[in-house]
Amino acid sequence: MHSDANCVFCKIVAGQIPCFKLVEDDMTLAFMDINPAHDGHALVICKEHFPTIFDISEAALDAAAKAVRRVARAVNLALAPEGMSLVQANGRGAQQSVPHFHIHVLPRKFDDGLKLDWRLVPGDHAGIAAIAEKIRAHL
Repeated sequence: MHSDANCVFCKIVAGQIPCFKLVEDDMTLAFMDINPAHDGHALVICKEHFPTIFDISEAALDAAAKAVRRVARAVNLALAPEGMSLVQANGRGAQQSVPHFHIHVLPRKFDDGLKLDWRLVPGDHAGIAAIAEKIRAHL
């Protein structure tokens, strides 16, 4: 399993840095975020070091998705939030703070002040169609 000696999440996986562990399996680890946006803010990581979604193996991504569903269900039952956001960022431009693939499980409340939303503004359909064609060429 590949790890990065300078990665804080790899150090957590190795037991070099403590965490408030929620659940662990062969491929994933879930723990509480120590800089939470809200009470119940948890992180699900792959144990193997993959910096972004562009680097992760299919098996690791599948395992992460299953772990996220398990943790989100537990957070939902334990805290009964008004909603749940699952956030996964890739790269500095997306404000990824730790370059190790991870998914935030964020219980939400109405008017909680967390800015993960954007206004719905109709787009240019011709422009959208042209971009869709560029993307399809790579699928």
